[in-house]
Amino acid sequence: MTEKLHQAGDFARVLTEALPYIRRYQGKTVVIKYGGNAMVDETLKYSFARDMVLMKLVGINPVIVHGGGPQISQLLEKVGKKSEFINGLRVTDSETMDIVEMVLGGAINKEIVNLINTNGGYAVGLTGKDGGLIEARQLKISSADQDSADIDVGQVGEIVKINPRLIEVLESHRFIPVIAPIGVDKQGRTYNINADSVAGAIAVTLQAERLMLLTNTPGVLDDSGELIRELDRAAVNKLIQTGVIGGGMLPKIECALDAVDNQVNGTIILDGRIDHVTLLEIFSDKGVGTRIRKESD
Repeated sequence: MTEKLHQAGDFARVLTEALPYIRRYQGKTVVIKYGGNAMVDETLKYSFARDMVLMKLVGINPVIVHGGGPQISQLLEKVGKKSEFINGLRVTDSETMDIVEMVLGGAINKEIVNLINTNGGYAVGLTGKDGGLIEARQLKISSADQDSADIDVGQVGEIVKINPRLIEVLESHRFIPVIAPIGVDKQGRTYNINADSVAGAIAVTLQAERLMLLTNTPGVLDDSGELIRELDRAAVNKLIQTGVIGGGMLPKIECALDAVDNQVNGTIILDGRIDHVTLLEIFSDKGVGTRIRKESD
């Protein structure tokens, strides 16, 4: 009996400590880029879905943007099509684009929606085609040779604008939007877009309180491998110059900086391999990842 009372007391303390954060975020939007191990590990997938339901129940509005690169590569391999990348971008011809839509807008999107709904939430799956959500255009990559034409990576897109109306309607009616990073141009041509970029653009458009980028690292690490808790643009530039930040972390950092420069209160790079990591970030003072902030904070 004593042990049960002790456990109940610990549980009650956790709830009361979370109360100020629930008040702070109530009615606010939090955009979450969902990817990495968090999206393939069965235990993490289940807990992520429950965390999104809990957020919504306490009055926070989560908006989920998901990736799916490894799953796309797996399906391409099954149909005998080799994945090709240029400057980290998947070369996307029309056949590849069909598979991208099948994986992102179909299998992955609907699995996330189903997990949230079976855990008591009300999720709705979207792509950028729905309600004109993401207007895009073909991404142009300049050749290193000034005399050569631009590099053609096919139906890889960049964002022209985000139309937030559909998200706002869903948020106001208890729904959780789950968005696949697929855009469309004015002529109806479909584009594969980087999920970090989509999450950042949606966060800016919605003036989100937080943008969370789930990765397979604890956050931004210094040259000793230790987690850096906070960074601003000046600190980021120094780390890029010294080579501490590079590779796949660069686009995430640029996305994060762009968001905070455009009125998103803070961007957090989080380790998606940690169970309940989004709740740990929101409901604690120090957080568990790297916060990218404006110099004036």
